[in-house]
Amino acid sequence: MLVGFVLLVIGGNWLLKSAVGFSLRLNIPKIIIGMTIVSFATSAPELIVSLNAALNNHADIALGNVIGSNIVNLGLVLGLIVLISTISVKDGFYKTDWPVMMISSIMLYLFIAFDGELQRYEGIIMFSSLIIFLIYLLKFQKPAIVDELPEDDVELPLYKNILLLALGGLALWGGSELLVEGAVGLAISFNISERIIGVTVVSIGTSVPELAASLIAMLKKEKAISMGNLIGSNVFNILAVLGLTSIITPIKVLDVGLISNDIVWMLVISFIILPLNFMPVKMKFTWKEGLILLGIYIAFIINTFI
Repeated sequence: MLVGFVLLVIGGNWLLKSAVGFSLRLNIPKIIIGMTIVSFATSAPELIVSLNAALNNHADIALGNVIGSNIVNLGLVLGLIVLISTISVKDGFYKTDWPVMMISSIMLYLFIAFDGELQRYEGIIMFSSLIIFLIYLLKFQKPAIVDELPEDDVELPLYKNILLLALGGLALWGGSELLVEGAVGLAISFNISERIIGVTVVSIGTSVPELAASLIAMLKKEKAISMGNLIGSNVFNILAVLGLTSIITPIKVLDVGLISNDIVWMLVISFIILPLNFMPVKMKFTWKEGLILLGIYIAFIINTFI
């Protein structure tokens, strides 16, 4: 677990440098880089874990991993990073980024709430929706986050950008594998259900890349990449991870707690991001919002184990 954590921190740093380099070279807003390249790389562990779990008949871990990761990203990770530094947002956040995340979350709920199964055609719909969203982002999206100190950015040679992207993604993947393997082994030894393992231990483990990349981005004043990574990761987790997994093998819910409890928490914390964008400080996420988000995450964990 310790080696995995070190790899995640190193990988997050490499990934950030690559993302800034691509943003400068291609003249693409950093939030788009955060919501695409960085999000895809940091969502890779969720994809690998969920696909392996589904193929090995551990559907509750596959679903719980994604649902739990989305709650972790907004409650724990976003809560922590805005405690470190305030994030100012523009109207693109609530006009595009938040609605897409919310629509993705509602789509997942509707697909599994009635029949308890994520079927192949539903996976195709989800993954197709992701492709449409990415095309829209690249063509029309404007910066939604106010960055600081852009003059500090350094444009790297193309080969260095590609190398850092590959090494960063590999380090994040390897680190997540080690972290999750150790954490799941500990959880199983205490006879905890697969659903609870999925939405707590596994989801935290696979969300550490998001935490590492976002924290490093915040510390280096790359707020657009940090925020874009979290929102983008939640969209990727649903539309790409569960979309691709269910295309390969349908996912059937075994523990109804995933539908009656866990996904409801995911919908609530996804929705509450919008009013927090306006209150108490308009168009800013401050330490006050950070405390609220962390409080919601702690309440979710307590509720899960009671």
